[in-house]
Amino acid sequence: MRALLSVFSRARDRSRHGAWIYNAIVEQARRPQFYESFDVPDTIDGRFDLIVLHAGLYLPRLKSVPNEGKGLAQATFDQMLSNLDHNLRELGVGDVTVPKKMKGMVEAFYGRAHAYDTALKGGDADALRAALHRNVYRGAAIGHPKLDALATYVRAASEALKAANDTDIVAGTFAWPAP
Repeated sequence: MRALLSVFSRARDRSRHGAWIYNAIVEQARRPQFYESFDVPDTIDGRFDLIVLHAGLYLPRLKSVPNEGKGLAQATFDQMLSNLDHNLRELGVGDVTVPKKMKGMVEAFYGRAHAYDTALKGGDADALRAALHRNVYRGAAIGHPKLDALATYVRAASEALKAANDTDIVAGTFAWPAP
């Protein structure tokens, strides 16, 4: 019985820790500079895309940490999904529609994360700008300096995550670069 309680306790602790990491990701995604300096639309979609962008950068790095990384990455992802589900319901989306909307959001997450990762790993600045324009700006007209500034930030964040020590990544205390 004691072993079973220990498993539940570890799962609950991992869930709390995942929530902490997710909240740190959201805090970075909500920095006013993204909306004021980079002209990211301050809308539900704009906020969603910045959360997805940051989670898509952070979660693979967290997952790469030996031992606890994969479990914490999953707990953080689960917290993100729980938060998105809650927000949909708060916005008045009906119980019947929520699963369909959630499926679309999960697909959007994976598609965007893959596009950013592919562009970053390939060092393809044009592909990164195209992915950011398509996703964050939803194809709207945006000046090249704003788009380039966001792409520069994303590359800097990616490099900073690679260079960060595992302790900061696992703790959720990683210091994101300034937007």
